[in-house]
Amino acid sequence: MSYAVLSAKINPIIMDKNFEALVVTEENGSYKKEIQQVSTSQLPAGDLLIQVKYSSVNYKDALSASGNKGVTKKFPHVPGIDASGIVVQSDTADFAEGDEVIVTGFDLGMNTWGGFGAYIRVPVAWAIRLPKGLSLQEAVAYGTAGLTAGLSVLEIVDAQITPQAGPVVVSGATGGVGSIAALLLTTLGYQVVAVSGKKDDAFLTHTLGVSKIIGRDEFVDSYDAKPLTKPAFAAGIDTVSGPILSGMLKAAQYGGVVTCCGMVASPEIQTSIFPFILRGVKLTGIDSVMAPMPVRQRVWQLLATEWKPGNLQQIVHEIDLQALPAILETLLHGQAKGRYVLKHAD
Repeated sequence: MSYAVLSAKINPIIMDKNFEALVVTEENGSYKKEIQQVSTSQLPAGDLLIQVKYSSVNYKDALSASGNKGVTKKFPHVPGIDASGIVVQSDTADFAEGDEVIVTGFDLGMNTWGGFGAYIRVPVAWAIRLPKGLSLQEAVAYGTAGLTAGLSVLEIVDAQITPQAGPVVVSGATGGVGSIAALLLTTLGYQVVAVSGKKDDAFLTHTLGVSKIIGRDEFVDSYDAKPLTKPAFAAGIDTVSGPILSGMLKAAQYGGVVTCCGMVASPEIQTSIFPFILRGVKLTGIDSVMAPMPVRQRVWQLLATEWKPGNLQQIVHEIDLQALPAILETLLHGQAKGRYVLKHAD
């Protein structure tokens, strides 16, 4: 049965409900962000109508809100690639009204209206039941960034690289993915070395528990200058690519794992094959957008239980819809620290 047919079955009272959303509009090549009243009848077809309680603010959201056609092709649009909330209408046996769910990735907030509105409608395959041990707010405090960080840490753990093997280097450590990756690693007992433009930052050392901070230029000069450098790290989690990723590969220990999930510095990497053929280093790409559901469920369960940091709230800044446009600009210019969580009005 098509989503359109399923959607037609939804209670018309719910379908016509008005709600607030941050709507991005396009006019003559310019993009404007406004808080508007929209209707659930404007949402796309789908199996689940969800009242969004929380969303989070990501770099991809900032790109969407600024009119980046590589993220969002059609406007008007409601960004928000993360959402947690309560099912208010279900056309599937998998979820019932009142179930608490998480939706991250897939097309949410890209070309499907997302979590910056108080309601979303999505296919059932996009939703995960909220794991025990997580609140709806904590779920989006993780969000796509946390899922990406969790997938990265999972590669290290599954490779049986223990905290005793040596330090793990993390780039972009004040950003969403990097900060959660560092927090997860320190929670699991790993020594974390951060690569950051913020060389003297109490957020990194006191909140995330990072043991050492290396400036970006210093890291590149130290570890990317030669085809292979002295082994310094048991593993690496890279969020920026370019010469920093190359340096991580060249400085990885024998059998090390380096994950890559972003390209803020560059979409390209120039390196030699020596780390791969002389030290057996593995470079693993991380994609949380289309990650298979069993893997997602495994990571979310770990994030809710044994990986859950005791100080997760220390990296969270809760905001309302009115503050959202300014926070999007903060992320767009690389000035964010930790995670910004949007709480919708009840």
